[in-house]
Amino acid sequence: MIERYRNSFNTLFTKEKYLEFIHNLEEGFVKIPFRVAETPVFIPKALEKQLIAAGAELIALIKQPDFKTLTNDAIPAAWNVANENDHPHFLSFDFGICKDDQGNLLPKLIEMQGFPSLYGFQAHLANTYKTTFNLPHHLSPYFNGLNEAQYIDLLKSIILGKHQPHEVALMDVDAPEQKTLIDFLITKQFLGLKILSLTDIFKEGQNLFYQENGKKVQLKRIYNRLVFDEIADQTALFKGNFDPREALDIEWITHPNWFYRISKYTMPFLKTEFVPETHFLNTLTAIPADLENYVLKPLFSFAGKGVIIDVTLADIHNIKDPQNWILQRKVIYEPVVQAPEGGIKVEIRLMYLWPDGQEPKLCINLTRLSRGKMIGVSYNKDFDWVGGTVGLMER
Repeated sequence: MIERYRNSFNTLFTKEKYLEFIHNLEEGFVKIPFRVAETPVFIPKALEKQLIAAGAELIALIKQPDFKTLTNDAIPAAWNVANENDHPHFLSFDFGICKDDQGNLLPKLIEMQGFPSLYGFQAHLANTYKTTFNLPHHLSPYFNGLNEAQYIDLLKSIILGKHQPHEVALMDVDAPEQKTLIDFLITKQFLGLKILSLTDIFKEGQNLFYQENGKKVQLKRIYNRLVFDEIADQTALFKGNFDPREALDIEWITHPNWFYRISKYTMPFLKTEFVPETHFLNTLTAIPADLENYVLKPLFSFAGKGVIIDVTLADIHNIKDPQNWILQRKVIYEPVVQAPEGGIKVEIRLMYLWPDGQEPKLCINLTRLSRGKMIGVSYNKDFDWVGGTVGLMER
């Protein structure tokens, strides 16, 4: 979107250079199972300022004293985890890039998460774009004046806290099989922590342990990457290991309840130019006449699962649990990134770290490019110049 960088990048781009970029990205780690885009996004200063302002408005709601009361019903009773803390350590806000009535770029909120994102991979991704494509040194994926070393130090302080790396585990249901494994491996390289599957961890009393070289090692903290929705029908995994919902002598980074509190559930409470009109389906007093301008989303889903884009009256009447759905005005993405063949739609994820006793800090971003109806790598498999990428800003 910064024209001089875009024109230069497109002029010099070759498919051979892209293959070299992917090789460099994967080297020493693992083959990436999701599509990475051919290009970064060059974010202009005006849009950067708007993104920061939009994020600040959302943070203000989350910091309200009654926020927990407001969102208590967001947490499914079956997945309410004990010992919740005061705030999430990670926040992510996804904004579709649109245009206002005057033709200016405008971010519109699509999704929000109180859950970790690809905090390791995005730093590596930005470096690899810059080195492979020989991009200017002063282009940065970081906000708030951070450089890479400062960012990794902050990430380390959030995830490890006062503990030693071997006392902290990045945990997912089956960690080596996750599509985000490359992020796990980069995070391990940065911080030295363990990567464990749920079934690698066992309980004695209220404490959690794992085995290494025939020895029992106590865990003090879990960097949680497990989405409970993904194991709703696999609770047998807990038998003989541990049940995450119990009161345990463990620190959660971030506590699992925040995945639900800060989610699509939060969006109907937000009234700002940066948030599309959103309603809980069970609170609608009248169904909009222009349903073609709305999208129907399940509250408790991940990665776009269950979303109905072309909504009909029949879709609404067929919903058996309207309290678990939202109806949201569609966001019209503007194809603002110029590829060799046409414009591409953009979504920018702002990624925050929130240290205990401090304010949330906007740190880095994750950006996605799309030609399809929905943003996301799984909805753009047959296109090029789409997929996961990163926004770079002038510093």
